[in-house]
Amino acid sequence: MHIDKYDHAPRLPEGESIDLDAIIPGEGRVFLEVGPGRGAFALGYAALHPETRFLAMEIRRKLAAQLDERLQKKGFPRARCFAEDAGLALPRLRPDGCALGAAVHFPDPWWKKRHAKRLVVQDSFVAELARLLAPGALLLVQTDVEDRAVAYFERLAACPALENTVTGMFAAESPFAPARSNRETRAIADGLPIHRMVFRRR
Repeated sequence: MHIDKYDHAPRLPEGESIDLDAIIPGEGRVFLEVGPGRGAFALGYAALHPETRFLAMEIRRKLAAQLDERLQKKGFPRARCFAEDAGLALPRLRPDGCALGAAVHFPDPWWKKRHAKRLVVQDSFVAELARLLAPGALLLVQTDVEDRAVAYFERLAACPALENTVTGMFAAESPFAPARSNRETRAIADGLPIHRMVFRRR
């Protein structure tokens, strides 16, 4: 029988409703990250804001396990990474308005039309993020694929609970800099354009 060495990757509790206060130590609102990958943003944000509770969701178990271990080893007990499909996990998170901010980094690495149903940034995904954001909290969605960026912007702009924070579609900089994802850093080094959408919870 094949045994996955990353079966131990942290998972959210079972059940239709998950109280974030029960799984993330400390008090106050939580920062949400979707798709941390190798974890540069999570580690950078935790270092800049060690007092803030932080929840990352990564669908790849290996990366989730490695990032959660690194967060704990570096002394960030209030920051956790769980091996979860964010599209399925977000509707289970409670309470409403618990997030002080959220970041979605370079999602949807599928290119063929038949994979459209697999896309992370769907209308329901945007609505769940908006539900979890506290009034005034910022949501960053960024990608280096222009076609995807336009589609994401349309979905974000169509959500009545969110408002665009910049003139036009894209922001020049992340509101959470200098914390950056691995891919964002690489895109900057390679001179690739990054399409950043920054919306605020009404």
